[in-house]
Amino acid sequence: MKHYLSIYVKFLAQHLKRMLQYRADFLIGAGSFLVIQASGIMFIALVFTQIPDLNGWSLDEMIFLYGYFQLPRGLDHLLTDNIWLIPSRVRRGDIDRYLLRPINPLFQVIVERFQIEAFGELAIGIILVAYAIPRLAIVWTPLTILLALVFILLGSLIYTSIKLITASIGFWVINSMPIMTTVYNIADFSKYPTTIFPKLIQAVVTYMIPFAFVSFLPATALMNKADSTGILVGSIVAVSLLSLLAYRLWLKGLASYQSVGN
Repeated sequence: MKHYLSIYVKFLAQHLKRMLQYRADFLIGAGSFLVIQASGIMFIALVFTQIPDLNGWSLDEMIFLYGYFQLPRGLDHLLTDNIWLIPSRVRRGDIDRYLLRPINPLFQVIVERFQIEAFGELAIGIILVAYAIPRLAIVWTPLTILLALVFILLGSLIYTSIKLITASIGFWVINSMPIMTTVYNIADFSKYPTTIFPKLIQAVVTYMIPFAFVSFLPATALMNKADSTGILVGSIVAVSLLSLLAYRLWLKGLASYQSVGN
């Protein structure tokens, strides 16, 4: 573990050096996320000018949910964004270099890029949550804070696992990027209360592709709208099953991988 942590720090240092050479790109990338998320908040605020609540959710609760949604997604984006490149690297035969080094191949993929632009997502999430908290009847004890942080970590692992599952399909199909994008975008349903959608969508985002455990269900637990213990157990089960499936599929894909021969 110490060895891998040391390697991670070195990879991070090198990536930061590269990023500092292109500061404008970083500012543009982070700024674009801020603009996108700000437009989402403006849309929600506009909706609430026409209705008093959304299926029992007030504007402040929606802002909290929207902000909390950004935190696990931003953490996943920050640390594991390089998984998106697996399908293209399989096609080009670039997986070879990961297999030639005496380091876990998946670890190499993950640490190869540190997506600093994700700080835009994290910043907007923190701002929105900080704005909403004083307006909500949430008692923030040390246990509640710990629970919120655990939910963020588990939600990020759900993102990463689903991303790795869909990326690993690229070992068998020509291009799994459309599958990755389609599945990943289903997460947008958890920006809003899942209960406002039809039963079929609720079932999909809760049991099949469990993005509801990323933000909606944790938010209901933190706002005392649901039992936190049951949701925590459900999140742990979802993460355990998804991460196991993701890693096994990745290993199976590596075993079937064939270099392009150049």
